[in-house]
Amino acid sequence: MNLNATLFVQFVVFIILAIFTAKVVWPPLMKVIDERAQKIADGLAAAERSKQERVEAEKRISVQLAAARDEGQKRISDAEKQAQKVAEEIKNQAQAEATRMIEQAKAEADRQLVRARDELRSEVALLAVKGAEQILKREINASAHADLLKQLAVEL
Repeated sequence: MNLNATLFVQFVVFIILAIFTAKVVWPPLMKVIDERAQKIADGLAAAERSKQERVEAEKRISVQLAAARDEGQKRISDAEKQAQKVAEEIKNQAQAEATRMIEQAKAEADRQLVRARDELRSEVALLAVKGAEQILKREINASAHADLLKQLAVEL
């Protein structure tokens, strides 16, 4: 075998293999590689978009949290004001009730005082009549002398 012929045949086989690879194998392989590169590029772009969306979402969340905190503070402040108002109303109602109860107690005391005076007058009048009866040693008719007893009670 001749070395030149072997080299020539190997060269021809190599050229045929290169042409076959360039026409048949290389285009689908490049297509797969390009598709994979496109998928990777799309994935990176999606990751970047996701990162931007996350940053924007964090900003929106921080704004919403600040607004919620402000709203919460406002509600707490309103609740405290309402509680103070209710406490003041309860205090005023309690003071009014206490004043009313004191007035009722004073009125009841005055009524009892008047009743006690009337009872005392009646008892004094009866004692005076009994005393006079004892002194005179005769019976005095209380029904006959009712006007006299009433006048005596008024004077006492």
